[in-house]
Amino acid sequence: MEIKVIKTEEDYNRALSRLEEIFQTPAGTKEGDEAELLSLLIEKYEDEHYPIEAPDPVEAIKFRMEQIGMTKKELAEVIGYRSRVSEILSRKRKLNLKMIRNLHKKLNIPYESLIKEY
Repeated sequence: MEIKVIKTEEDYNRALSRLEEIFQTPAGTKEGDEAELLSLLIEKYEDEHYPIEAPDPVEAIKFRMEQIGMTKKELAEVIGYRSRVSEILSRKRKLNLKMIRNLHKKLNIPYESLIKEY
C-alpha cells in the first residue's frame, strides 16, 4: 500500500483494513514499518475527527471507584468528608481544591478530569 496522509473517510477505512492485514508483522520489517506509520496516521485522523472528551469530575470519580471496587465509605476517606460523598456524586456540591488534590494523589484521577466544569 502506498502510504499517504489520511484525508477522507474512505482513506481512513482503507488504512484500517490494511493495518488489520499487517498488524502482527514483526517490527523492523518493511510491513512492520508500514504498520507503525499507518498506526500514527490513523491516530492523527481519529484525534481530529473523533475526539474523545475527558469525563466530567463526577463521572471520572464514579468510573475510578468502579474500576477498583471502591465503596462510598472508602471514598469518604479520600475526600475527607463522609457527609459530602453523596452531595458530590449527586452533583449538589462541587469539589474543592483539597478534594481534587486527594483524588488525584490517592486515586490517580487526572487533574484535567477533576477540574473540568460540570
